[in-house]
Amino acid sequence: KNKNSNTETFAAAVLHVHNPRWDGVPFVLKAGKALTDRKAEVRIQFHRVPGVVSALANCSANELVVRLQPEETIYWKVQNKVPGLGFEVQQMRMDLMYASRYEKKLPEAYERLLLEVLAGNQSNFVSAAELDASWRIFTPILHHLAEQRIKPEPYAYGTRGPVAADALAHRYGMTKFGGGIHPCVNDTPFKMAPVRAPSQ
Repeated sequence: KNKNSNTETFAAAVLHVHNPRWDGVPFVLKAGKALTDRKAEVRIQFHRVPGVVSALANCSANELVVRLQPEETIYWKVQNKVPGLGFEVQQMRMDLMYASRYEKKLPEAYERLLLEVLAGNQSNFVSAAELDASWRIFTPILHHLAEQRIKPEPYAYGTRGPVAADALAHRYGMTKFGGGIHPCVNDTPFKMAPVRAPSQ
């Protein structure tokens, strides 16, 4: 292992689409090697409800997750009121896991793509225009890093990546980039403090 290597193994970027539909919505891209786990997924994080009670302000946002690999699945992560007279909230997961739902063997990603190449089907491949657009975004960054000899921020093997990635997430109102159960609702219901009515 060459500890002096400047080869980039992690990247996190926040991109924006400048049109009326997506104005102000951050698109977070994160990729890296030797992280906590190997997966490819799309996460849609929803805004918190305006005017939410202050006692629930620390609960994580609802999310819709589409996982491509491993274990193809689609699931919701939602804040749910625990049944009963008390006011407790717990993060729940409602999922459609393909492995448990369907008995047939699911093909691997490259297995499916090779079959489509033989069949002449290009529907699951990126277009040439999309490929060119992606390189127009990242090629100038790679050239800048090489010209300025900027050393990548180190991170330990098996972690979520450099600490700076979390700092970038904080700028957009997120605790981190990526999934996981929020600590305030992990396995234990989140008890809401009693809300007193204002004095007359």
